[in-house]
Amino acid sequence: MAANLEYYREQAVKILYQNNKLSEILAQVEAKTQVKREYIGLGTVVLLSLYLVFGFGAQLICNIIGFIYPAYCSIKALESPKKDDDTKWLTYWVVFALFSVCEFFSDLLLSWFPFYWLAKCMFLVWCFLPMSWNGSHVIYNRIIRPAFIKHQKEIDTVMGKVADKVNELADTASKVASDAVKSD
Repeated sequence: MAANLEYYREQAVKILYQNNKLSEILAQVEAKTQVKREYIGLGTVVLLSLYLVFGFGAQLICNIIGFIYPAYCSIKALESPKKDDDTKWLTYWVVFALFSVCEFFSDLLLSWFPFYWLAKCMFLVWCFLPMSWNGSHVIYNRIIRPAFIKHQKEIDTVMGKVADKVNELADTASKVASDAVKSD
């Protein structure tokens, strides 16, 4: 366990020293405060965690964290010639969508628990972190995929019926709009 924690600490430190905009900002803060960027990063994570527990607008912050970085990476993946990154981020969005639907029904109860937004944020971060036991990969392969494969025929039948009804509704709406225009 200690070896795993040390590995992830080293990975986090490596990220803090990568050559990017965040690293430039951290270098400036580090130079002005004389505090190592590892401690600045840890302090930021601790403050963000406390804010997600006690702060106003924690739901917004949590949803931004679960959306902005994955959306950015998804756009980059779409623009790259590789297919693997597309699959990775599509898997994240499938899990995110399932979680959002489940959350809709439990949100009123769960949001009253003090650590809910922190736990949700940690869950979403686990789902998009680039690691071998990535949450979206685990959830998709252990829960979503087996359930989909088992019920694929029934799902296809229902989706076909829904598509037919939507087409009927669109045809009816188009006819009503056309009749309304003609009567004017």
